[in-house]
Amino acid sequence: MVPDKIISVFFFVILPVLLLSCGKQTKVFESNCNKGITFKKVEFTELVSHLEKYDKQYVEVNGKYAEGFKQSALFNDSLFADHSLQKALWVDFSQECPLYLTGTRVGLFEYNNGTFTQIDKRYITIKGKINMHNTGYLKQYKGSIDRVSFIKL
Repeated sequence: MVPDKIISVFFFVILPVLLLSCGKQTKVFESNCNKGITFKKVEFTELVSHLEKYDKQYVEVNGKYAEGFKQSALFNDSLFADHSLQKALWVDFSQECPLYLTGTRVGLFEYNNGTFTQIDKRYITIKGKINMHNTGYLKQYKGSIDRVSFIKL
């Protein structure tokens, strides 16, 4: 009977912990271009709903990043939110703010170890400056996040 309890504990306690710990490792890419600036943490829906209030301010926000042909955007990560381009933010990466993996000189957009860092369709935390007048490619987006100096995958 004791081995049955051990097997039961393994399958219901230890195995789920092991499987959850095998998830992707968190990666942080940073730039020193906004050094010394305090970022205001804001919810995505609050930011998009009141973009004019946050214009020209430095914010930290979470969302789902999407990239593709003529697309670099942050969307609300909620399943119940409007995911249209009009409710998304254009992400304007800049050469003025090169992003490097913390503790290394490996850039976010550099080819490394036979691959590029995949950020498409990933949930990210991003820090940058809001610009309500930059509405991205073909002016389809609500606004933009410029001077991106932090990405956590």
